[in-house]
Amino acid sequence: MRASLLGVMLLLSAYAAAVIETYEFSTPALEARYQLLSEELRCPKCQNQNIADSNAPISQDLRRLLHQQLEAGASDEEILEFMVARYGEFVRYRPAFNAVTAVLWLAPLLLLLAGVAGLLLILRGRRQGGGSLTADDEAQLAALLKNSEKDA
Repeated sequence: MRASLLGVMLLLSAYAAAVIETYEFSTPALEARYQLLSEELRCPKCQNQNIADSNAPISQDLRRLLHQQLEAGASDEEILEFMVARYGEFVRYRPAFNAVTAVLWLAPLLLLLAGVAGLLLILRGRRQGGGSLTADDEAQLAALLKNSEKDA
């Protein structure tokens, strides 16, 4: 039993090691840029994963392409523009601010302002109180109180 468990664990660890890709970089600066860009780019297939964390085939291709472009001397902006042109703005975790993405950037601020405004309106309404009763209201209240005393 123990030997079979050890065999399964060894087999699974070999599979996990096979997934790890390593790229050789000409300078440590390129490797640092590779890490930053691979965390900035979203996997087009995966839900909420960047290409650094995804094992999808498309992410493997994007990592290979990213490595090739970095070694070819492309700037970060050129690489991001290429990826956006090919996969759309969705490929970026932090999309650029433009007319299309303005809602993404401004919605949290607008919701916060709306919440603060609503809270202020509620607090202002509480401070003003209910107001004073008119003569008709007092007469109705007295009648209701008289009826409730009879019922009790």
